[in-house]
Amino acid sequence: MGILIDNDTKVLIQGITGKEGQKAAAAMLEYGTRVVGGVRPGKGGETVLGKPVFNSVQEAVDILGGVEVSAIYVPPFAAKSAILEAIENNIPQINVIVERIPIQDTAYCFAAAKGKGIQIIGPASLGYIVPGVGRIGVVGGPKNLTDEIFTPGSIGIISRSGGMTNEVAWQVRRAGMGQSAAVHVGGDLLLGTTYKDLLRLFAKDDSTKAVVIFGEHGGSYEFEIVDMLKNKEFTKPLAVYVGGKFASALPVGMNIGHAGAIVERGRGAAEKEKALADAGVMIAEQYEQLAELVKDYS
Repeated sequence: MGILIDNDTKVLIQGITGKEGQKAAAAMLEYGTRVVGGVRPGKGGETVLGKPVFNSVQEAVDILGGVEVSAIYVPPFAAKSAILEAIENNIPQINVIVERIPIQDTAYCFAAAKGKGIQIIGPASLGYIVPGVGRIGVVGGPKNLTDEIFTPGSIGIISRSGGMTNEVAWQVRRAGMGQSAAVHVGGDLLLGTTYKDLLRLFAKDDSTKAVVIFGEHGGSYEFEIVDMLKNKEFTKPLAVYVGGKFASALPVGMNIGHAGAIVERGRGAAEKEKALADAGVMIAEQYEQLAELVKDYS
């Protein structure tokens, strides 16, 4: 069945009247996701793509009943208040596409969410998809492209890059396999949902036989995978590609691309690959090898 979303998941879009919010609403509805409404202060009573708009999350929840996911499409300056509003109204899962959120705001929201057992995916996450079931956000692009890339199957995909979420999924499809779910965790320095968090979900998912990860030289989340494997918290086949090996020739601390690509001393791509390989992970030298490494396990 996949992780994170099913056919009955009720989705709210905060910022639905904006250009990006409307685009996301259209993409989700087109794929069959159960979008039940949106929020935009001052726009209550309007409709977008036939879905009601409410002035607040509380109003939406009171009228619509239980909402399982809120997808947030607001400007960076409004992101903190939007996320906290979703948390305060006990929406169990929040996908944040917003980029350039101040790091102190992100940390504050993560702490508030953790205190209530609420899952945040992002920031800077294009979303996630369970092929044939539904998607949150715009991962996959237009439906004709999404249908070409994604098909139900047994390979779980986790990616730090939005574009590479689609590319890796396409490589899996070309190799004759399908995906149980594909998740863009986001490109910011701090992640609300990490590789480790998703591997725990994939470990419990009967439809997932193997997982591939497109990682980066920046951050240290890959080292959490090593600890998981040593503790046998994840035992399914796992293949990882760590991008950015060229960064070893650049000054320590240099930001390559987005915020999540900051290189820490002694924790770059080479060190990650060695630690992962020593823990039993299959390492891809090029990302195109990921699908081939797990093909025998699908």
